[in-house]
Amino acid sequence: MDKIQEIMERFFVPFAAKLNGQRHVAAVRDAFTLSFPLTMAGSMVLLINYVLLDPSGFIASLLNLGELIPNLTDYQAILSSVINGTTNILSLLIAFLVAYQLAGEMDGDGVLCGITSLSAYFILYPGAKEFADGGMGLSTTYFQAQGLFVAIFVGLFVAELLTRLGRNKKLRISMPEMVPPAVSKSFNLLIPIIITLVATAIMNFVFAQITEDGIQVLIYNTIQAPLTSLGSSMGTILTFVFVQQFLWVLGIHGPNTLSALRSVIFTEQVNDNLAYVAENGSAWGAPYPVNWQSINDAFGNMGGSGATLGLIIAIFLVGKRNKAQYSIAKMSLAPGLFNINEPIIFGLPIVMNPIYIIPFILSPIVCNIIGYISVVVLQLMPPIAYSVAWTTPGFLIPFLGSGANNIMSLVIGAICLAVSTVIYLPFVVASTKAAINAEMEEEAEKMQAAKLAEEGI
Repeated sequence: MDKIQEIMERFFVPFAAKLNGQRHVAAVRDAFTLSFPLTMAGSMVLLINYVLLDPSGFIASLLNLGELIPNLTDYQAILSSVINGTTNILSLLIAFLVAYQLAGEMDGDGVLCGITSLSAYFILYPGAKEFADGGMGLSTTYFQAQGLFVAIFVGLFVAELLTRLGRNKKLRISMPEMVPPAVSKSFNLLIPIIITLVATAIMNFVFAQITEDGIQVLIYNTIQAPLTSLGSSMGTILTFVFVQQFLWVLGIHGPNTLSALRSVIFTEQVNDNLAYVAENGSAWGAPYPVNWQSINDAFGNMGGSGATLGLIIAIFLVGKRNKAQYSIAKMSLAPGLFNINEPIIFGLPIVMNPIYIIPFILSPIVCNIIGYISVVVLQLMPPIAYSVAWTTPGFLIPFLGSGANNIMSLVIGAICLAVSTVIYLPFVVASTKAAINAEMEEEAEKMQAAKLAEEGI
């Protein structure tokens, strides 16, 4: 551990600190930080809706709330609309906030860059489709986390182009002095805004020649197509895990993006395993011990994608000196116990965060390998063949999913949680030291500025 820590401090911390200071990375990071309160609010409502108000949720099923409270699911409708105004419009928020933050970094107009970015996002959005009843409407698929990659790209593109064009005095429309400042600002950037939107429209036209639905669907198909020929094996699962986690790091909702393809490959195996345990009363001998549900969902998903419950624990152990990170970890603990990890992914954030890329990808891969060795190689426990609510605390899924009658499955679940924590530990230390160094440098700059001011320089 000391050797790893020494390597991290010598090479990784300086690199991460420099990269974090780069304006595009900083804009993306700060955009997710600003969106965190809404993400957190949406996650807490999701926690209530699917853990307490869903009869199949972990706590609801544990306490038999479905039988105790008639029409329990009806109460979900009361809070379901909150999701529509928080996590379900995350890409729209990020498209605005990335442009707003980058414009601030470049001394541009944050608000006008933000609303122009929203406009550009919809220019690139898949066109309206006709419904069966004859009506027209936009799909909301890419309002959510699935549209984050394009939202980040649009925000950066618009802020860069609009801010640079706005500095060109020849493109400004001068207004008389009596005109309110807000109106004058708008007219100053009118021509640059028109140029930016026209450039976006040209870009959309180019992408439309490649695929009818434009850039969003093009990215989805480009990611999905190479995976369609893969069969069901441990190699397939690890490939899916790697791609899924890497997409998250880029700001694309990995699980949602790959869900259709995963369903095609793995659903039949899950159903065959369920049929086997229904007939035999035991998971021992299940025909498909290796599939997405029995490996990744059981061993590599503790706390959500990236096994982030281990990250939260690691922050509690060695990351308390980074106050912002520690506060986010505390708020993310309750949702994380039930595998809702949007608060930690978007609050820390993990998206576009160079320090956490490696453990975020590595942790679930290592835990999946531990699960495979335990189930298939050493046969320490039965395969995971029973369906378990996705809100079940991750370390309990191997125990419950294998029939809740094998103590080793409980031990292996705990081992996976411990291993993911250990993997995250050196990176949390590195992140903490990078944050402390940044604070010290900022404090030194302030003291230097104050000293110069006192000397009248």
